Amino acid sequence: MSKDFQHDNPSNWKWGVFYFNKKDPRFIVHKQVEALGWTFNFAHPVSFVVLALLVIIPIVWTFS
Repeated sequence: MSKDFQHDNPSNWKWGVFYFNKKDPRFIVHKQVEALGWTFNFAHPVSFVVLALLVIIPIVWTFS
């Protein structure tokens, strides 16, 4: 079983919604309630790249 990097620690959840943990190398993690799916680790730089692509690609696709 892998480390959880204090996934359940409330101080790693900003506003109770955004996971932000610099010590956790994963960029996608389970949400606090695992049945609700996955979320990004917003302390990981890759998460912002993926998020930007998820926003930019549909916009470009729409206007092309």
